[in-house]
Amino acid sequence: MDSNMIFNIVALGFIVWFFYSRFAGVKGLRSLSSEQFQEAMGSDKNKYTLIDVREPGEVKQGYIPGAVNISLSTIGKRVSEIPKDRPIYLYCRSGMRSKQAARVLRKQGFNELSHLKGGLMSWNGKQVQ
Repeated sequence: MDSNMIFNIVALGFIVWFFYSRFAGVKGLRSLSSEQFQEAMGSDKNKYTLIDVREPGEVKQGYIPGAVNISLSTIGKRVSEIPKDRPIYLYCRSGMRSKQAARVLRKQGFNELSHLKGGLMSWNGKQVQ
């Protein structure tokens, strides 16, 4: 085997790992449709925490009422602001960043995690503009 082939194998392995780590499911994360998400949250906003993990500029375009904005880029630094004693509901624009945020929170000891499958693009409920 020449060094070029070894490099190609290592590069391919890295690419496969990268995509797997981005798209693989998160252990313990519930992926909920828009209807399931609304139903799971219920009407008592004191029983859960709803987090919009988009960047602040994106939130200006609209958000789910009651959501707190803790962007994916800052969630690791702001984890102390999130209560561990209640369910956490996460969403973003498409569902990818909320999965990544769930991975971060899972490593920090959060257990009751759900995210909006398809993100705001799939949301059928109210939005604040």
